[in-house]
Amino acid sequence: MTLGYGRLLASYKIKQPVRMGSMRLLRVAAVAAFLLFIAWATIARPDHKYRLTFNVATPHGMVSASNVMAVYLDDFSIGPIGGGIGMKGDAVFLDLGEGKNIIAILAHGKDGSEDRIGTLAREAFATAGRKVQFKDVKQLTGKVPVQGNLIPTLVTFTDLNEPTTAKVLDIGDIDTSFGKGYRLQSVSLEMLPVGLWPFDFGGPLGEPVTRGIEGKLPWWNKPGRPNAVALRAAGLRTGSTIGPELAFSRN
Repeated sequence: MTLGYGRLLASYKIKQPVRMGSMRLLRVAAVAAFLLFIAWATIARPDHKYRLTFNVATPHGMVSASNVMAVYLDDFSIGPIGGGIGMKGDAVFLDLGEGKNIIAILAHGKDGSEDRIGTLAREAFATAGRKVQFKDVKQLTGKVPVQGNLIPTLVTFTDLNEPTTAKVLDIGDIDTSFGKGYRLQSVSLEMLPVGLWPFDFGGPLGEPVTRGIEGKLPWWNKPGRPNAVALRAAGLRTGSTIGPELAFSRN
């Protein structure tokens, strides 16, 4: 009896350090994983966010739509050249009713060849008299108008099911395309807190990047690069600086 008890006690003393060692390794692994997550979240966190809002007057009343965009700044820079700028967000879609629509694509200029959506916040605030360096854009607050050539290129589809029906709108004269009573009333840009990225699900956690343009365009997932077809039909040449898909959505 005494010998059996001694063997059991010896076995327990051997296993206990093994279990304690395993628990210690698990704790170390958990802490390391947490620190890696924090490092990744810090590096991958957006530099700043903004809400881009369009207000269009129609014979039936005002139609508004807005999207949240996130801008990323590359931490690695090369001398005076600086780092790269990236962004996430979708083109802004406005349903005007009666089959009429406007899409503010993620490009600028009459031919859509200018890629300014990533620097739009800085430029809009500079035009409003609050000029800062790009690295300080995240410190800006409030809302400013977006006017003139800072307004993204506007496109409409006569038939949303057919990318070949796309055409560019004259920002100052959209009633030429839609009829009397239609007018681009205003465009504004509002700075938003980055929030608790990547848990920015809304409310106090922060506004998430707006998605869903693919659900507005039935041809989105069809073969044959319909995005490029649409841009060609509208006479746009974003492909020279921006991929056709990136004119509608950036990831």
